[in-house]
Amino acid sequence: MIELFLFAFWAKIGILSYMVIRMRHTRAHTGNRRSHHALKAKTFSICTNCTKPKETHVVCKNCGFYRGRKVLDVVNKVEKKQAKKKAK
Repeated sequence: MIELFLFAFWAKIGILSYMVIRMRHTRAHTGNRRSHHALKAKTFSICTNCTKPKETHVVCKNCGFYRGRKVLDVVNKVEKKQAKKKAK
């Protein structure tokens, strides 16, 4: 009778915590889950404008072209960077 009372009291004030049953995963299960965590190598292609290697689906960092169109003004960007560096 006293044990039941103590059990109810401890459960009410939060001292008593119930055990959570945890199942272990096998090494194979863990490895299968982690099989997608590997880093993938970047793929490069040749820029159609300046013929330098560039990342696929990304603007060329040398000339600023993407899919045959000029997207970035690289010269302006470099000049702006140098002016900012000079101001410091």
